Formats: sequence, C-alpha cells, structure tokens
Amino acid sequence: MRADANPPAPKYLENSPIIEAYRQKTPTSAKLAERARGIFPSGITHDVRYIEPHGIYVTRAEAMHKWDVDGHEYVDYPGGHGALLLGHNQPAVLEAVRQQLGKGTHYGACHELELRWGELIQQMVPSAERVRLANSGTEATLLALRLARAATGRKKILRFIGHFHGWHDHVSFGFNSHFDGTPTPGVLPEIAQNVLLAPPWDFAATQRIVEAHDDIAAAIIEPTGSTWGQVPVTRQFVESLRQLTARRGIVLIFDEVISGFRCAPGGLQQAWEVVPDLTVLGKIVGGGMHGAAVAGRRDLLDQLDFRAAAAAGREKVFHQGTYNAMPASCAAAIATLEIIRSTDACARAIQYGRGLQAALNRVFAEEGVNWISYGTFGGFHVFLNPNRLTTTPAEIESGKFDHATLRAPVKPSLSMKLRVGVLLHGVDIQPWPGAPISAAHTAEDCDRTADAFRRTIRMLKEEQEI
Repeated sequence: MRADANPPAPKYLENSPIIEAYRQKTPTSAKLAERARGIFPSGITHDVRYIEPHGIYVTRAEAMHKWDVDGHEYVDYPGGHGALLLGHNQPAVLEAVRQQLGKGTHYGACHELELRWGELIQQMVPSAERVRLANSGTEATLLALRLARAATGRKKILRFIGHFHGWHDHVSFGFNSHFDGTPTPGVLPEIAQNVLLAPPWDFAATQRIVEAHDDIAAAIIEPTGSTWGQVPVTRQFVESLRQLTARRGIVLIFDEVISGFRCAPGGLQQAWEVVPDLTVLGKIVGGGMHGAAVAGRRDLLDQLDFRAAAAAGREKVFHQGTYNAMPASCAAAIATLEIIRSTDACARAIQYGRGLQAALNRVFAEEGVNWISYGTFGGFHVFLNPNRLTTTPAEIESGKFDHATLRAPVKPSLSMKLRVGVLLHGVDIQPWPGAPISAAHTAEDCDRTADAFRRTIRMLKEEQEI
C-alpha cells in the first residue's frame, strides 16, 4: 500500500442494508469524513469517535439532542463523553461562560473564579482537603500517581483489570488489551514492570497481590467498575480495598472522572461513604469545558506546595499547565457544580437510567434477543451476551461476573452495525455499547431510544448478524 493511500474499509461494510441506508442518510458527513482521513489518523481526533463507514458531523446541540450537517436530529447519549450531566447549553452555564468570555480568555495570573471552583470541590467531595486544578483526566491521574510515589518513596502502582485512567504510559495497558501486564506499543517495559494488575471481582486474589509486595505506592480504581460500571465493582470490594490500603500505607486513589458529581453530588465516595486518599476528577467537574482536578489529603497535596516543601527540606513536585484554571472553564464549572449541589440532577439522571434499562429490556424480550441492559448511578450498558448466558440485570450489577464474561468478544460487524443502526434511527450511543445519562433526557427520549434499538435489531436479523 502506498504511504499516502488510505487503508481499506472493513469487508463487513459491503452489501449491508444498514450501512447503505446510513450512507444515504449522511452524505455530507461522508464527504467530511473523507476529507478528515487525509488529515487525521482514521479521520478522527478521539478513538471513541471511530465509526465505520464514518461518524456524524455535528453542527449544534441543545439539551440532550444534537443535529448533524445533513440536518438530522439525534438523541445524544455521549453527552460530551460524559461531561454534560446537565445537558447541552444549560442556560445558567451558558450565560456564565458568555459573560466571562467578554472579560478575557487567559489571564496568565490568579483570579477569584479559580478560588470558587476549588471551594466548591472542597465542599462537595468528602476527600478534598486540598485541590489542584488541571486540564484533563489523563493529566490528573498522572499527577495523582506522581504525588503518591513522592509521598511514599515507593515504586509500584496497583491497578485493576479493565479500568481506564487515561492514556499516559502507566495506565495505557491492561484496560482493553494486554491483561497480562505487558506494555502496549511505545510503553517502556520498565514502566510496565512497576505496575501490578489485580482482578476487581476477586478481593482475595487482590489481597494476595498486595501482601506479596512491600513497595506499592498507590492503588487506583474506577470505584463503580470499568467503563462506567460495565464490569461492576461491588461496594464490599471498595470498602475492603480501603481497609487493606490503609493498613499497608498505600495511597488509595479513586478515579472519579466519570462517577464524580454523578453518583451523588460528592461522587461515589459520598454515595458509598468510602473516602479515598486522593480523588481524580474530570468531565463534569469542568462544566462541559476543559477541566480536571486532583483532590485529597492535605499532606499528599502538600508535595506541590512551595512553602511546605521548603519547611520540610524536601524537593517539591512541580506541576505546570498553560490552561490550568482557564477563566471560562472556571465559570462553567462553578455554574454546573452549584446546580448539581442544590438540585436533584443526580437523582433525575439515575431515575432516567433505570427507566431506559427497563424499556430496552422489554424490547429485547419482545424481539427475542438475549441481550441485557443494566447499569447503576445514571448510565446504561447493553450486554450483547455472545455466549448466551442466562442471567439478569441484578445479577450483573451484583458483581457476579468477571471482565472476560461481560467483555466477551462479539463480532466486529455486529457491534459496529448496532452503533450505526441506532444512529440511522436517530440515537447516538457510545461504542461499548452504552453511555452515561443526563438529567436533561426526557421520557420522549427514552421512547425514541427504545424504538431505535427495536428497528436496529430487526435490521440486524435481516442481515443474519443475530
């Protein structure tokens, strides 16, 4: 293949009525996608946006709907990749950003908005004795791990199979491949050798791993489970991990990039009353703008403090970031967090999620497919059940099944055609398949989503995909 030639399209796109109908519906998106493939690898700027034959190109959004360049409306579940609990263009958030943009985009100096943002995080998140603002979840997990190593003087990091913490070197294997702990391309073996992978569905096995190593600096976990609870973690496991890490002097880090301000206004740690040493926040914490934070024990965050480091006679951990605490991000974050703290937004999203799961499961039963929808704290997942297990949403949510079971491989053609099929019928979901939920979703959105799945299932049957 010539260096300037695009790779061939997957064979399963050929002779597919679903794919052909989607192409006919989205010709302008198709043209833009072809242009993008000459600029970006795969024509995309985020791996989750990979769709064959092409994704939709969006022009505007409102509440939890968005419109593409061909004029079609979609019920939106990605919701800014989970950042928009309140939906697109929430009036108070939008007005706060508009007012701030007229005052300046980047001061290169301290400002009062960053104080209010940090204070809200302190007031809402139980672990947040001190806060450091950053730009993304990846940046924040990297900083949290560095702080833990600096504070403990230890090398190793304990992670959990399938759990995602961004794309930096210490966390870029073991979440969707390389479950044996070997490094993915570009990651040094020396880094992988200092990362331990444990099974979050088996506390006894996790405890054995911990007790076999005296040099673990930190344990980092998605406390609701991998992929926003697609493989759930039980409350008992999280409580036991808290006790184990405390006994061993290991810094426990909750990655609440998704669960923060979603399970409850104070995150999973408020909902389950389990307080970690450090918390990583992203997505919702920025109010739909770029923003993230590391929050936690004062002594750990003091690794960043000039005066504390000088007084202790130790070297400071340095942390910069050109766009840390951008005024517009602060304005969006403040407006968003104040609404979440003072309203029932979290409860509404959770309630909608339960209703959507019930609606989908009715469709699956009526259409005779053995799929199962489930999810806690305002999200939904669809277990495509390739091995035809007999189970229930409650059993899945109880933590009965491991990663290999709930993430068992399905045909690439099925997973992609499902995603394209619901797009064809006016619904955008994430690829796993599933998505977070917004407090702005409506009963009509639920009905449209269930109908999109029903129509897609019937088309998949006609193509003998199921």
